[in-house]
Amino acid sequence: FLSCRLYCEEEKDPKRRSCQTVLAEALDIVVRSFAPILPHLAEEVFQHLPYKKDPEGVFRTGWINVSSAWKKPGIEEAIEGACAMRDSFLGSISGKNALEYEVVIVIEPGLLFELMEALQAEEISSDSQLNEIMMTSQTTLLSELPKETPTDANIIKGNFLINLEGGDIREDSSYKVIALPITKAKCPRCRRYTSDSSSALCPRCLKVMAGKGST
Repeated sequence: FLSCRLYCEEEKDPKRRSCQTVLAEALDIVVRSFAPILPHLAEEVFQHLPYKKDPEGVFRTGWINVSSAWKKPGIEEAIEGACAMRDSFLGSISGKNALEYEVVIVIEPGLLFELMEALQAEEISSDSQLNEIMMTSQTTLLSELPKETPTDANIIKGNFLINLEGGDIREDSSYKVIALPITKAKCPRCRRYTSDSSSALCPRCLKVMAGKGST
């Protein structure tokens, strides 16, 4: 989903910029980590960073210093929970293209549902963080099984243990993932099945391209 954020979102979109920030932070940590054993390589990488020009070099700018702003309670558990659901879904489609599906995630009201809401505030989305993690074209987040669920639907059941505050908050939550073949056409720009026609851009890409034309 990194490639979708980097190449499909508008240049200054917060989603794209946040992705760049994470990649830059990860690279900084990796370079400083191997600097003691590969000093020349580390220095060369550090001096060629396009967004950071520091004449003192990697060895005079200190060791790894991760900001506390990266530590947000619940985010790690939310990502791990979403990844567990994604792995359950991917295992059920036997190597098929995940983008050719939409998923409906059903979680009873509780802590796990709240964590997933942090990744997708709206009920249905094709560009939320939760949908990006699921690697599908569309994700629906519900608190109960939809009444119109097909009788032959592929329903994957699973459990996820939430462990917060050093174990002070623990909750074993169950979830269901319903995998459905997507009915929309592939967007020629973002390659997701979110368009009304194979020759037309999806609503998200139309918005991005309209913004480019106005600048």
